[in-house]
Order: sequence, then structure tokens, then C-alpha cells
Amino acid sequence: MPQRRVVTGRSQEPRQRFAEELRLLRAERGVSLKGLAEELGWDASNFGKMESGRTLGSPELVEALDQFYGTPGLLLALWELAVGDPSQFKEQYRRYMVLEAEATSLWHYGVSRPPGVLQTPAYVREALAAGGLKGEELEQQVVARIGRQAVLEGDDAPPFRVILSEAVLRNSLRVPGEWREQLEYLVAAGARPNITLHVLPFGTGLHRLDSMSVMFLRLAEGRTVAYTENDVRGELIEETSRVELLHRTYDDVRDLALSPAESRTFILRMLEEVPCEPST
Repeated sequence: MPQRRVVTGRSQEPRQRFAEELRLLRAERGVSLKGLAEELGWDASNFGKMESGRTLGSPELVEALDQFYGTPGLLLALWELAVGDPSQFKEQYRRYMVLEAEATSLWHYGVSRPPGVLQTPAYVREALAAGGLKGEELEQQVVARIGRQAVLEGDDAPPFRVILSEAVLRNSLRVPGEWREQLEYLVAAGARPNITLHVLPFGTGLHRLDSMSVMFLRLAEGRTVAYTENDVRGELIEETSRVELLHRTYDDVRDLALSPAESRTFILRMLEEVPCEPST
């Protein structure tokens, strides 16, 4: 007869479980928040916010906690699960996040910004700050968005086709070095075997997608859903007829875009226009 599994009674929700484990380990060690801060060199408020679930902290801080508590890899693994937990995203995005993680292939058109899964940390931070986020909420959402990039990594990563309007490449970040890093990231992403990147240059005419971004997700059961987004709202579309209409428009736009090789050359030319930061 197989041995019965022990029920711990701990939360099964990743973010809560991470905070719970932090509190338990500190209690078992018999150290205060102040004592923990003195041992590891971080402010005590960081640990308090992590244990209350208000923030996840950085991977460097979590690795330091793993080492301090003698739990090699445990806390970092729980942190990674919490980062990938859809519940940390704004309510309107949660179902989309679940579907994105399950997608077998993805297609995207970006009207003014690169897709979140291809944004550098600096780009994510400036974009979210422009949307009004700040403080702990900003840092939480930066970590969450960067965590989404895992969907495109690994040997079994799904194919991803992305079309970027030239406006995406003209709307630069405030700091030239950070903008250069974003453009270089797009060039590197386009060279990955599962990513096909197109640029839609100015002058190709009006089309149904010229005022919104859209992401299509092909799911394991064979159906496709779409998520559209403009300046004021996002919408998850699951109705087959609406998705098909959008996808036909996407195919038309793809026919107008530059080839992957031409797109790479286009972005490299954009990189040449970015001023070099003076050496210090």
C-alpha cells in the first residue's frame, strides 16, 4: 500500500506560499527582521514586505536567503513560481496570462511598443512608470513582466512571429544607452530559431490594426484566441469569427512587412542612429 502524502496545510497559491515559507524559515531560525537585515546587508523593510506578500524581492536577495537558511534552491524555486503566477497581474490580464503560458504558437503585431515578452528591464520600467505605476507596485509588475519571457525560452519554446510597426522603433527610451540595449535585444531575439521578426515600415498605408496591438495564441486543443490592446483598454477575444477576421488582417499586414533579413538590417540601421554615451 503506497505511503500517504503528508498534508502540510500550507497555501497552494504560489505568491502566498513563498511568503509563508519565508515567515516559517525565519521563525525556525529564531531571528528578527532586524537581525536578518544585519546578517545579509539588506534593509529590514525588504524582508517584511516579502513575508507579508507585498513584494517578491529580487533573485539576488532570494539566493542570499537560500544560503542563509541552508535551503539551496528551495526559495528561488518558490520565487520563480510566484513570478510566473498569473494572480500577480492586473485582473483584466490574468486569464490571458494563463493562456499565454499554455500557447503552442504565438503571433503579435505591435503598433507602438514591442511585445512585453521582448522588452528589456529598462524598457519595462519606463513603460510601466509612464502608465502611472510607482514604488512597490511598479517593481512588482516589472518582475512579473520580465518573468513572462520564460515562455519563449528553452528547447521546447513555441514559435513566435512578431511584426513591429516602424513607430515602435522610433519611439525611443529617454536614456540612449537603454534604448540601444532594447534595439540590440530585438536583433538578438530575431536570430533565435523560434522567433521570426518583421518590421512594417512607414508608408505602407492604413489597415485594420493601425490603432491597436494584437497577440494571437494557438492553444493545445487547436483553437486560437486573440488579445487586443489600445491606449485605454485590452480585450481577450475568444469568439472564432472575430479571431479569424483579425487573423486575416494580420496576414495582410505581414505581406506588407519587410522580410526577416530586411528587418534585421532595418533595426541595425536604427542602432547606428542612436548616439553613443560619453565614456566616463
